[in-house]
Amino acid sequence: MVMAIHFVGNATPRTWGESVAVKLGSYGGLGVDLFFVLSGFLITGLLLDSKGGPSYFRNFYARRTLRIFPLYYAVLALLFLALPHVVDLPPPLEDARRHQVWLWTYTANFFIAAKAWWALTYVSHFWSLAIEEHFYLVWPLVVFSVRRETLERICVGVIAVALALRIALSLCGVSALSISVLTPCRLDTLCVGALLAAIARRAGGAELLVQRSGRAALALLGASVALAGWCATTHIGLPVLNPIRGTAWALFFGALTLISLQAARRSLVARAFNSSWLRTFGKYSYGLYVYHGILSHHMQELRAEDRLAALLGSHSLGIAAQAVIGVGISLLVSVLSYELFEKRFLALKRFFEGGPAASRTATPPPPSGVPQNRVTPS
Repeated sequence: MVMAIHFVGNATPRTWGESVAVKLGSYGGLGVDLFFVLSGFLITGLLLDSKGGPSYFRNFYARRTLRIFPLYYAVLALLFLALPHVVDLPPPLEDARRHQVWLWTYTANFFIAAKAWWALTYVSHFWSLAIEEHFYLVWPLVVFSVRRETLERICVGVIAVALALRIALSLCGVSALSISVLTPCRLDTLCVGALLAAIARRAGGAELLVQRSGRAALALLGASVALAGWCATTHIGLPVLNPIRGTAWALFFGALTLISLQAARRSLVARAFNSSWLRTFGKYSYGLYVYHGILSHHMQELRAEDRLAALLGSHSLGIAAQAVIGVGISLLVSVLSYELFEKRFLALKRFFEGGPAASRTATPPPPSGVPQNRVTPS
């Protein structure tokens, strides 16, 4: 979804069909919301299941560090430390290099919010990684400090406060871009997933959630689409309705996550999420996210869309070719990065395996047909 917005949604349409494709591609930005919901669900489940076990904090932070830091900092080092000694950087990348401290400290989202435009070109998409890192830093402390029942109430409170904050900032005239990248304004998406993970660990909670997920998803999808249609056609109440729409999408993605936990034989949606091609994208998704954004910006610098259109004799084919080439190169680089570089660090996770927590004996089993290993990340 995120690759769709960068390789298609940013194209310049010249025909009605291209306008439809570009508009649909622009909705790929919702992939970030889905990512946050999934992260909140998986990480909170992992923390709840390991709470009370040995080395709770050490294991979590060490495993997250081994997964995230090597690739992230290697890319920054390549772009800002090594590459300038080999070639002249494109002006937008050179500008990002002058402000690189925001990237090294995982505060790029605050810099972008202050500028109110996609500063840090080539690596502006790292804003979401900054938010994720803030979540990783604080959330284990929250989960460790309170009971599960209290955690549920905290999640509900944070969802309400984040929504209220977005509405307040919007009414005060703060740019929509700034609001969308600020950590406090995006915590509702993370806490939707976290809330579902906590409820799923009630006695019978997982079964109940999964059973109701289909109807909830349909209702929330209808509400989200209706809100989007109203905002697009009337432009009435945008400062309030746009923030509400964001939370509605987060709730929909939460319901969709629960549907994916059903046994594949029981649900067409669950079967789709179990498909081998989608799981392959999932395996290399971190690298895909990091690399594709850099590539898409470079393709824009090279005017790849227009060059391909001239080569193929059709602007529509130029956009399609840009998407195919962009996704293909991103996937190839991500696979090579994972197999040749990232796996070396992931192998070290074996030194930070947590034993079963004392409280896990009270954790209810998953609903019938739901694999246990689907509720926590590797």
